[in-house]
Amino acid sequence: MNKNKKQKDTRKKGGVSKMSKMGKDFVLFPSKLLAPVSNFLRDRLKLLEKRKKEISQEDPFQNTSRLNDNASPDADAAEQFGHARTSAIKEQLDKKIIQTKKALTRIKLGKYGICEDCGNMINTDRLMAYTESTLCASCKAKREK
Repeated sequence: MNKNKKQKDTRKKGGVSKMSKMGKDFVLFPSKLLAPVSNFLRDRLKLLEKRKKEISQEDPFQNTSRLNDNASPDADAAEQFGHARTSAIKEQLDKKIIQTKKALTRIKLGKYGICEDCGNMINTDRLMAYTESTLCASCKAKREK
């Protein structure tokens, strides 16, 4: 553990560890519980990356034959709209991919379920609904302001 963060890891039987950070004690999730979460996140990451490739192929700007076309204004507008649509979807997929990779990394580091801002445990209801969450609800709300 990093001494600068004043964390102490005290192992208990059964794979459960208890962490102490600046006077706050909390229990980490056991590895048996995190294995299905990790598998779910890996599968989700594959699906997100596959969807991103599919969306990229739908982008009208990827079609090189359109450069030789002398398109009418309405066809050009449709291409512009199609490109804006695919760009927006790809941007959202990129955010989800990054968040999923962050969650997988936090599982490997043993920090899954701990808010990366405040260091408190993330509510399990939040983790059930949003498995790749790395922030507790209050820190997420603060970031969105």
